[in-house]
Amino acid sequence: MSEDDKRRAERIGHGARRMKTARDDPAPSPLRGIGTFGMVGWSVAVPTVGGALLGFWLDRTLPQDFSWTLALLLAGVVIGGLIAWGWIDREGGGK
Repeated sequence: MSEDDKRRAERIGHGARRMKTARDDPAPSPLRGIGTFGMVGWSVAVPTVGGALLGFWLDRTLPQDFSWTLALLLAGVVIGGLIAWGWIDREGGGK
C-alpha cells in the first residue's frame, strides 16, 4: 500500500468517524426546533378550535345557563396543553 493510499484511507476513516459521531449524537438543529414549535402549536390549536366549534353547535342545539362554547374552548386549551406537554417530554425537552 502506497503512502497516498494510506492517506486516502485515513481521510475516509476520519470522515466515517465524523459521520457516525454526528448520527449518534446529533447537535440541536434550528429546523428541528421550528418543527417542534409547529407540532406544539397544532397540538394546542386543533383541540381548542374543535372544542369551540363543538361548543358553538351545542349552544345552538342545547341552550344552557352557561356557555358551551367557553367551557369547551377552555377544555380544548387544557387538553391541547397536555398533548403539547407530552410531545415536548417525548422529544427530549424534559431531560
